[in-house]
Amino acid sequence: MRIATWNVNSLKARQERVEEWLAYARPDVLCLQETKLSDDAFPHLSFSALGYDSVHHGQGQWNGVAILSRVGVSDVTTGFDADHVDPYEGDARVLAATCDGVRVVSVYVPNGREVATEFYDRKLAWLDALHDWLAATQSPDAELVVLGDFNVAPEDRDLWSPKAFKGSTHVTAPERAAVARLCEWGMVDVFRSCYDDGDLFSYWDYRRGDFHEHRGMRIDLVLATTPLAARTRWAVVDRNARKGKQPSDHAPVIADFDDRS
Repeated sequence: MRIATWNVNSLKARQERVEEWLAYARPDVLCLQETKLSDDAFPHLSFSALGYDSVHHGQGQWNGVAILSRVGVSDVTTGFDADHVDPYEGDARVLAATCDGVRVVSVYVPNGREVATEFYDRKLAWLDALHDWLAATQSPDAELVVLGDFNVAPEDRDLWSPKAFKGSTHVTAPERAAVARLCEWGMVDVFRSCYDDGDLFSYWDYRRGDFHEHRGMRIDLVLATTPLAARTRWAVVDRNARKGKQPSDHAPVIADFDDRS
């Protein structure tokens, strides 16, 4: 089973690229973030023509998450539940569905803007709500994958230069602790389980030629519970999808899992 995540930074601007990527990468499940579409505007028919069922949770101009699947989509939910307050309520940042027996959660974690602002504080509260919602509604013994743009680089080796990000969001101890807390609950950073090396990134700022200068961050994560992570065969960041005309500032992250025995 091939599961992937991609922050496309506007599906309207990059739908043709996504369709081309689906044709050659052939994921069974693709999670999208920053679709920047309303639900009414989402191109379900176009993806259906390519063999994918799709579900979408969007608000229009900003944010938006989607799940495309060629192995079925069921039990769809949006956002957290009534018992877990979303500090960014209405932002369309969480979408979950079951695909071939795997519970898939597409997330777009808030950016946080600047440290010591209310946006940063709400980002930490949002990550806490994500943990508490998963702990209350899911089991680390079940097959679950939470993937998307986390807007957190888990370690210094996930940065081109730790010094360049000092004092910024995405790298602070509380943000990293929030991601580590998900792993402590029972999730595995699948890409990192395959690669120990640093300088492996999924995001490059559009400015200053950062992609060509390899000045990036690894902030797009695939976190899987142990029963699913144990079946990991391979993972990769598809840098080719970051090249060419009008790319997203993120590249897709792909994880392959062996079939159940």
